[in-house]
Amino acid sequence: MAISISVVLLLLVLAVIFLRNGGLKLSHALVCALLGFFLAGTSMAPTIQEGIAATAHVVGSLTP
Repeated sequence: MAISISVVLLLLVLAVIFLRNGGLKLSHALVCALLGFFLAGTSMAPTIQEGIAATAHVVGSLTP
């Protein structure tokens, strides 16, 4: 749960930065958000969640 909230906040911050810099149009952001909502309702959602969790585990285990 904490990883999901962190990822959502990170993506939200990136979207706001892109919107403010003009690199992301509002219509593009809405399409991306709708895609995320539709993907969450498909059978691919658990696979995507496992992939994100595995990636977060790998990044978390890296030592500088």
